[in-house]
Amino acid sequence: MNSNVETTSGLSGTISGEITETLRDAIITGEFPQGSKLSETKLAKDLDISRGPLREAIRKLEGMNLIQHIPQQGARVVTLSPKFVLEIYETREALETKAASLAALNMSSGEIDQLHRVIDAQSKFMHDNSNAHIPAESDYVFHEILIRGAKNNVIKNALLHRLYPLIKMFRYQNSKASNSTSNSLLEHRQIIYAIEQRDPELAAVTIKRHIVRARNRIERRFNENIDGD
Repeated sequence: MNSNVETTSGLSGTISGEITETLRDAIITGEFPQGSKLSETKLAKDLDISRGPLREAIRKLEGMNLIQHIPQQGARVVTLSPKFVLEIYETREALETKAASLAALNMSSGEIDQLHRVIDAQSKFMHDNSNAHIPAESDYVFHEILIRGAKNNVIKNALLHRLYPLIKMFRYQNSKASNSTSNSLLEHRQIIYAIEQRDPELAAVTIKRHIVRARNRIERRFNENIDGD
């Protein structure tokens, strides 16, 4: 099992934290397929660990919505149905819209500079790679800086620890996931502008439009797949 998925959770530092990161990355990348049962006995043997830290890791993954505990069946990897994915994006829209509004009021100039550096790196990548899609990791970094800049721990934990693991899982495994393009880069710049102007209403409108467009692209691709069957 590899641990090379971009992390925002800061889990490392304990045995259970390291196990959580390893299992999380295996779920996000599809090494553990959606809906598959996680055997504590097999995992403990494969990872050469005791049951205690493993169970603690599984509880943390349940908190991230990556694992569901089903009575009489045990722990299973979550299944990302089209309906569930669209609900995730609806929830993200509501929470991240509020986060952007708060970021316009609370972000420091240093954090805004971080957003600019991320955007400059995205622009350079696209220029050097013939307008290729922005790497997903870079997109996550942009949104994480913004969410942390809102200075609201409830929103931060809900987005970064409960919703974004599912979004990463979907985008990593599914060709229907929304890819970040030159339009996304322009939208990111508009979001930064609103935050720099300390305009919470404009920040909310621009990021809401950004997320709704991503959700609509995903929904269209789901519908195309249904129509094509």
